[in-house]
Amino acid sequence: MRKYLAEGVGTMFLVLLACGSAVLAGPAIGVLGIGLCFGLVLICLCYCIGNISGCHVNPAVSLAVWLSGRMSGKECVGYVISQLIGAAVGGAFLYLLYKSGNDDYNFGGITGENSLATNVLQPGATSGMALITEALLTFFFVMIVLGATDAKVGAGKFAGLAIGIGLGLVNIVGIPVDNCSVNPARSFGPALFSPDAFGDFWIMVVGPCIGAIVAVLCWKAVSGYINKQAVEG
Repeated sequence: MRKYLAEGVGTMFLVLLACGSAVLAGPAIGVLGIGLCFGLVLICLCYCIGNISGCHVNPAVSLAVWLSGRMSGKECVGYVISQLIGAAVGGAFLYLLYKSGNDDYNFGGITGENSLATNVLQPGATSGMALITEALLTFFFVMIVLGATDAKVGAGKFAGLAIGIGLGLVNIVGIPVDNCSVNPARSFGPALFSPDAFGDFWIMVVGPCIGAIVAVLCWKAVSGYINKQAVEG
């Protein structure tokens, strides 16, 4: 139960603070600042709840960890449910902050009315472009997670830094396309309070899931080669 609670609270803060950086301070900090905030929030969470739950705070990561044989299917389902609940709570808090401001407040990260930094296609982007972007960026991000936390070749105490920096990088690249998801829970929370975002929500589920699966296959191949070389050496 502690793991599920940690995942729920962690995902809540990821949505509230990282998405909040776009909604409340977007014009001031820009894409680079928003990406940095996503990365810093995840770094903090990794060192806060990493030893409790592993700090997935992302259904795509939990899927990859399960497919890698590092957790059971039952536990994976529990993680995903906890993450979605946490994201919903985070979205609710963010919506409360958004509605509490008056017309003079300079909100940022808004795409459409009441859109709380939701993952929707940006002007000129297509569904195909967004789907490929989400799959590729999630592939990169999940590869970092799997490699940094691998018991044999992982980054040890520096894993949280690598993972957080990775999330920041993919957000800087992906925000101009669809506000960058690579995390179905991150997309789910804000979308609950901005129903117009659900038209593109399938991309934020399918893309990250494809990316996570490819990352697992790739990491198994790479880590298997590394282990083989270590044995032969």
